[in-house]
Amino acid sequence: MSKSAIAIEPGKQEIVMTRTFDAPRELVFKTMMDPTLIPQWWGPSYLTTTVDEMEVRPGGKWRYLQRDPQGNEHAFHGVYHDITAPERMVCTFEYEGVPGHVLLETVTQEEVDGKTTMTEQSVFQSVADRDEMVQSGMESGATEMLDRLAQLLAAARV
Repeated sequence: MSKSAIAIEPGKQEIVMTRTFDAPRELVFKTMMDPTLIPQWWGPSYLTTTVDEMEVRPGGKWRYLQRDPQGNEHAFHGVYHDITAPERMVCTFEYEGVPGHVLLETVTQEEVDGKTTMTEQSVFQSVADRDEMVQSGMESGATEMLDRLAQLLAAARV
């Protein structure tokens, strides 16, 4: 079902994810930047996501909380550095469970014939940080998250 591609090259400090959505980029961008929609697609479905803070502007902060079925919380936060709607968003990303390991995400979106290809480049401070993220199971979580986003976009187009 998934049309996600995740590139993890040995020895590099980055992960590049690509996904094409059957939706115009304005809709994809709006869905990704809407705090009321984030809980419907961000992260794996077995976790409940809550938007604690989300100021979508350069210098604005974001923070999401996730709870597992046992009630354990995981928090993530960052700062938006660039927002050029609907084609680009740059922000930092940090998992509060492992503080000090900040990565820089650049998300670009290109539309061709009503379909949007989103490319997310995550640059880590070190190869070790990148490898730890990969070991955490991020590939399956990211794939499921992008699948959930695709389903939400398909429902919005009906």
